[in-house]
Amino acid sequence: MKSHSVFYPNAASDFYGTPSGPLCVYKSGDLWPVHTGLESERIIREARPVYDHPMQDHWPEIGERLYTLLDDNEIRWTSIDPLAFAEAGEEPFCPLLLWIGVEPASLGSEDAHTVAEAATFLLASFGFQGIEIGFRESVVTRSQSSSKMLSYDSPDPFPELRKPFTPILGLPIALQNFPYFEGTGALYLRPCEKSDIIYLLTCAHVVRPLRNTDTHWSKYPRLSHKVIALGQMGYNNAVKGIQDRIAFENSSIALYEELGDKNGESKEDMLVLAQRSKQNKRMANDLHSTITKHWTDVKARVIGRVDCAPPVGVHGGFTEDWALIELENDKFNLTTFKGNQVYVDKKSSPAEYAEMMYPNVKDRANFTYPKNDLLQAYGVVPADEIRKPQHLDRNGNKCMFVVKNGLATGTTFGRCTGMESFTRVYYMETKMTAKEIAVLPYSNKEGPFSDKGDSGSIVLTRDGSILGMITGGAGCTNATDVSYLTPFWFILEQIRKAYPNCHLY
Repeated sequence: MKSHSVFYPNAASDFYGTPSGPLCVYKSGDLWPVHTGLESERIIREARPVYDHPMQDHWPEIGERLYTLLDDNEIRWTSIDPLAFAEAGEEPFCPLLLWIGVEPASLGSEDAHTVAEAATFLLASFGFQGIEIGFRESVVTRSQSSSKMLSYDSPDPFPELRKPFTPILGLPIALQNFPYFEGTGALYLRPCEKSDIIYLLTCAHVVRPLRNTDTHWSKYPRLSHKVIALGQMGYNNAVKGIQDRIAFENSSIALYEELGDKNGESKEDMLVLAQRSKQNKRMANDLHSTITKHWTDVKARVIGRVDCAPPVGVHGGFTEDWALIELENDKFNLTTFKGNQVYVDKKSSPAEYAEMMYPNVKDRANFTYPKNDLLQAYGVVPADEIRKPQHLDRNGNKCMFVVKNGLATGTTFGRCTGMESFTRVYYMETKMTAKEIAVLPYSNKEGPFSDKGDSGSIVLTRDGSILGMITGGAGCTNATDVSYLTPFWFILEQIRKAYPNCHLY
């Protein structure tokens, strides 16, 4: 930290509160406010999306010119995110910051200052003044981490415990031969109307974790690329969740029975609660027995085979990172198969869901809580709507609220940005530069929108429109400050080059 703060005094405070809390290498413009005094706490800040900025229509060209400038100055940059910043829960005090990630320990404050001045001059040549430039240490990562699938019964006393073993999106997946490289299934597709084949969409880097060659895996023998539901982490976490619930019910039973013995007036109520906990414990034990009997063997969790996984690359500016898994239909109960529905988490009540996804009362005319906690995916969010959303935040500002369910972080809510981010990934002697749709955490209280293991998760708007698929994220530690996705309209275009009649299940 010393190397940053010698030249830039607010290194530890500017971005405090974001999930990874990166140090600020340097920021142009006026110093942001800080609390003073020996015992003063740092101000908690949140990154916010930017919409309808005068620079928005020019941003694709400016962004490319900016990363070319960084390359010319030999800056090992990893991401460029056009964002606003606010104190937690408040209106933004910084309307637009170009938040530039650089590889750790690759850039000093003085060099960052010099490059920021050049970037400011570049912006001025397009007629834009007063836009701040901020550098932070950050890396972009691609997020990896035979009985039938269980049905999702509703109402279910433990939907969050049962969900990982059902085909409800996002389905945790991995290659059978590499169960520790894990990801998430995005959407179910069909190759054409009359086909019985069901495909599961995910990221190519999830199902080809160790190499990225120019060969499509569909040309290889399919038997060598079996895909399982629940890799190592996914299975262990799901089983532990059941065990924790059993332990919780045991503690509840003991507590209610003890209170029933001490309080004569409430004895009957305590016995009812104890009986309910005993019933919950029996159901949790039954689920645990089913899982440990039929799901422990990795071979029993095979659900399909990789049908097509193009090499990860950049086409049309966006990351092309998709794969299709042909599912084994006999592993699914098709009579109860719900298709493209995303679990939005029982922990969020209808009132809480409305407060988060429809925070402005003027914007709730069409609000309905997802039936059985499942949000139906339908339609595709077009590029124009991403840039000009119609949702309203609490203060009446335009915004796009989104939701996803993934292996690593479960159900999370976020805010989509209005201008694309640029990312740079370095691998040996090669580098890949791409445009990405960026999603920010809903607020500093909710934590990151995604993490390693969430790659492949489909991101929906609050009403179920399909925004895109998570391919990675950026942060300076194990936490993710910005999640990146490829827009679904682009993914569908690429899929239809190989499968012309492919459509949603």
